[in-house]
Amino acid sequence: MRAALLVLSLFAFSAACADAPATMRVDYFHSGNHDTEMFSLDQVVVEPLPWTGNMAQPHDKTNRGKYLFEIVDPASGDVAWSRSFSSIYGEWETTGESREINRSFHESVRFPAQDAIFELVIRKRDARNDFEEVWRIKLDPADVLVHRESAMYADNVVAIHKGGDPATSVDLLLMGDGYTAQEHEAFVAKARELAAVLFATSPFKERKNDFNVWALAPPARQSGVSRPSTGTFRDSPIGATYDAFRSERYILTFDNKSMRRIASSAPYDFIEILTNTEVYGGGGIYGLFSTAAANSEWAPYLFVHEFGHHFAGLADEYYTSSVAYEAPDVIIEPYEPNVSALLDPDNLKWKHHVLPNTPLPTQWPKAEFEKHSLAYQKIRREMREADVPEADMNRLFEDNQVFVETLFDRSGQKGVVGAFEGGNYQAEGYFRPEQNCLMFTRTTDFCVVCKEAIEKVIDEYSLSQ
Repeated sequence: MRAALLVLSLFAFSAACADAPATMRVDYFHSGNHDTEMFSLDQVVVEPLPWTGNMAQPHDKTNRGKYLFEIVDPASGDVAWSRSFSSIYGEWETTGESREINRSFHESVRFPAQDAIFELVIRKRDARNDFEEVWRIKLDPADVLVHRESAMYADNVVAIHKGGDPATSVDLLLMGDGYTAQEHEAFVAKARELAAVLFATSPFKERKNDFNVWALAPPARQSGVSRPSTGTFRDSPIGATYDAFRSERYILTFDNKSMRRIASSAPYDFIEILTNTEVYGGGGIYGLFSTAAANSEWAPYLFVHEFGHHFAGLADEYYTSSVAYEAPDVIIEPYEPNVSALLDPDNLKWKHHVLPNTPLPTQWPKAEFEKHSLAYQKIRREMREADVPEADMNRLFEDNQVFVETLFDRSGQKGVVGAFEGGNYQAEGYFRPEQNCLMFTRTTDFCVVCKEAIEKVIDEYSLSQ
């Protein structure tokens, strides 16, 4: 019965996309170090399912990522399609390791299939945050080596939520990693649970009908995913792993090719990978994917927080946790919508939300928060090193959040929009819009600026112009 329903769902999807072009993907290698980078072609792919994107909005208006790709007519120079994005390489080059060795990462860009020879152009932000060309390659869609991918995992796809026409909806794919065939129903139940959490959170709640949600978990030979810091290794289908960039809680997959081959069996614009693990962890990269430990007590928070990174390019607003990234040499206005360097207070990027006479910067109990948070982070590191039961870690997280919420409740700044110093992994020099937000602590609500940023992305995928 489930297989029959799936076939009907995918048939309805294909019918809705009858006039849509095919989906084309360019896979490439992104290599380099802290000072240099290069790109090299891997393959051009035609995916098995029609394009799900909004053909009425071919040009990206958000421009939030570190990179931007364009599909260009080589004769006229006209841009047929563009989207901004970020990448694992873009994060890695800000780590200390990039000063010591060269590395390569497999990446992809996806777009409506082209009928004639085209150029793929990739641009990267320069020191002024302007996009400058870093790679251009001419490609022929009629080349005999263009790979025609098959929907290898179509029988594993489950329809979770149907909102509307794929051409004017956000198609979200929830991918399970580390689930055996016997655990498939548990994955589907978790996918439904976390999708419900997303749609209980504003502004996703109000825009639920602008989303389609699908779930896909290729069967794994063993439960779980790799966690190298504890000697745990799994050859999971998608390759998700803790300890990305040597950060114990950061979950990524570096096996982009496997992820894309699996994902192409389902309709998608965005991906969130649910790992069959209990230990707190997750990650999110704008336009690439997000991850969340599905069995963690904090899975609802992780799922929504990390999706905020992936979907809307939101910055982390916290700054007392240890991260792998180095502090910038020069602070400039960041491109993320929810943090600011406040270099020009009169033109704060979210000034339309700030009431008259609100002081910029805006006071909050920063010193008290930092004193508590730094002590809490020390305890957290010690507990992780001792590999204590996850239940003990959860109690620590709960106690910390109670302290934070109590501190903020008595500050008198709840709901105030201003410029609160501390964010983007730095205690000084960056400012966030509100005292608290789902991108700052383990609370349940986005601030007004993050909500607005999310809405703009939904509009880009759902509106006719």
